[in-house]
Amino acid sequence: MNKAVAYPWVIVGALWVIAFLNYLDRILITSMRDPIVADFSLTDAQFGLLTSVFLWSYGILSPFGGFLADKFSRKNVIIFSVFVWSLVTLCTGFTHTFQQMLITRVLMGVSEACYIPAALALITDYHRGRTRSLATGLHMSGLYTGLAVGGIGGYIAELWGWRYGFHVFGIVGIFYSFVLLFLLKDYDPSHSKENVTRAETALPAISLPQSFKVFFSERSFYILLIYFSVLGMVNWLVYGWLPTFFREHFHLGLGEAGITATSYIQVGSFIGVIAGGIIADRWARSNIRGRLYVLIIGFTLGAPFLFLMASTQVFIIAIIAMLIFGLARGFNDANLMPVLRQMVDERYIATGYGFLNFLSTIIGGLMVYIGGALQDAQIGLAIIYQAAAVLMLLATWLLLAARLKKTEGI
Repeated sequence: MNKAVAYPWVIVGALWVIAFLNYLDRILITSMRDPIVADFSLTDAQFGLLTSVFLWSYGILSPFGGFLADKFSRKNVIIFSVFVWSLVTLCTGFTHTFQQMLITRVLMGVSEACYIPAALALITDYHRGRTRSLATGLHMSGLYTGLAVGGIGGYIAELWGWRYGFHVFGIVGIFYSFVLLFLLKDYDPSHSKENVTRAETALPAISLPQSFKVFFSERSFYILLIYFSVLGMVNWLVYGWLPTFFREHFHLGLGEAGITATSYIQVGSFIGVIAGGIIADRWARSNIRGRLYVLIIGFTLGAPFLFLMASTQVFIIAIIAMLIFGLARGFNDANLMPVLRQMVDERYIATGYGFLNFLSTIIGGLMVYIGGALQDAQIGLAIIYQAAAVLMLLATWLLLAARLKKTEGI
């Protein structure tokens, strides 16, 4: 395999490690709930607020992080993001008050906001057409692995205390940010052997107001915003409260609940991004809506299984339901950015994904906090997850009304 063919996959591999650290660092806190609550004497609503403030800062800054990646160097934005959030992760282990913990969560949200839009834009810069969904999906599997391993936080807390995990993984991320200086390169379309048009190699400068004007002139972008907002709400209810749900609903220990709540969904998601990526890349060759259809099929199957997970009293059925829901999420994650590239101007792709993250995480963060408040009001997580599943199904079917354009390679 020559260098030109191999390097796009090197990009995927290098960013996979970052994706792993990205979600591992942010999700550690949810599997360490009990010792953190005890250390700071928190209510459920206050503990939910720790995730909410992360999501709000992450969401608010996401469009700006995406804009920086569109306007300047995707490589430099990625490296800056990794270094800062890893430093913040390290500092989280040294906090001694609830207010200090809130500050570190806000700073983590600000720094992580720059990563996903830049990374997905860089991957889809290098992977055009036949490998776009698969490459995107493989990168997203790093997020799943981080979520799954994040469940080990409960065991770390039991063995060495909750601060230890933040110290170790923060140091690892700081070191890896220096490795990226040598691994990453920005995409140069003039060196591509594919049929790149002159318009793509000599695009005019972009501005943030202009990018928003472009987005909101597309009806399909509004549809995608609604869908992604509901998806963010559902995902963060799962990320933030599923360990608690399994600990209380099935009477599991702290470590076992953390692993159960994260690992099975990630296994399903990993299978989903591979299968969904391969199917979508092939389908898109003959049907412009192929990638969108794969995404829709995923949650048409997966949302009812989320409802089942919240309803059953049988542990093995809950595990199977999580696997199917994870499969659906994998179908989504392999195809969301490729579908977005069929909706908006290529110049604004990272900014567009950043804006999707903005609305999704703001709503998701609010729902994590509301989830804690509802529990304080004696409303169970089972009811919350059932309602979320119904909304997810309706939002998925709304995507059938989206309009797509043909892009290079499909």
